Amino acid sequence: MPRPTARVLTLLELLQSGGTRTVAELADRLGVEGRTVRRYVDQLIDLDVPVESVRGRYGGYRLAPGYRLPPLMLSDDEALAVLLGLVAGRRAGLTTTQHTASETASAKIRRVLPKHIARRLDTLLEALAFTDRPGEFDTPDAGVLLTIADAVRHCRPVSIRYTDRDGRRSERTLHAYGIVAHSGRWYVTGKDARIGEDRTFRLDRIADARTLPGSFEAPVGPGPAQRVLSGFATAEYRHEVTLRIHGTVEQIRAHLPVSVASLEEHEPAADQDRATERWLRVELRAERLDWLPPVLASLDRPFVIERPDELRDLVIALADRLASHARRA
Repeated sequence: MPRPTARVLTLLELLQSGGTRTVAELADRLGVEGRTVRRYVDQLIDLDVPVESVRGRYGGYRLAPGYRLPPLMLSDDEALAVLLGLVAGRRAGLTTTQHTASETASAKIRRVLPKHIARRLDTLLEALAFTDRPGEFDTPDAGVLLTIADAVRHCRPVSIRYTDRDGRRSERTLHAYGIVAHSGRWYVTGKDARIGEDRTFRLDRIADARTLPGSFEAPVGPGPAQRVLSGFATAEYRHEVTLRIHGTVEQIRAHLPVSVASLEEHEPAADQDRATERWLRVELRAERLDWLPPVLASLDRPFVIERPDELRDLVIALADRLASHARRA
């Protein structure tokens, strides 16, 4: 039979799951009588855990949203999941505020882990390897992230102070549709109210966010993630590239994903399989062109360069170099 102290901790865990719990429900879960539940509640209150008594037909006990966070209790599996999440998030660049926040959070959890679990975790981390190097990313401010998330949830406009990639600062009113994590960075997508067009902003470049009065209707159609990827493919860069590639959608997307290029698909004829190879138009924008010839070579499909001519010259130069290397004894 569990000791009284174990039951008190179980009671706390039940209350931490949220909502109001009736005395009858708690007594049944703990395997005790109602008066014993009340005694356990008194013990939690003596420990400064803010437990409230709720009167009425559906009354019982709940944790107050008070001034102090009750002790956090994690099972062995939960503690392992949290720590691995912190490690993976730090590697992927998907952390907020300072880099040290993740480290101090990990240290606090590790300090209270049972020794056998801590040893197993250390063994796992020693055996764990990543296929990519950890990136160095600028992280968004936690306050900005939470403010925009609240604006997304309640469809309220938000004022942001933004610095673009060229260092230009501006203040914008944004109807934010959603927050997206992509390639180690945080983005928010929404309509820029001043110009009336959809835009994507990096959250780490937002210096301040303030919710404004009013509301807006969330748009129908593609979700936030699809909007962000499409925005990347059509962003304003120095070069506009148009190609025609003979292949399947899957073959092309394996080398030119949605975040890089837009693909004009034509409905196949009634007697034609969707996976059948055919000529498809691919459009993308790029600041530089030197990365494209190797991609087209690895694609290994017939292609036609419609524009720009500079890309055609770069592909020919790469082909000449490869042919020259292949002829060497």
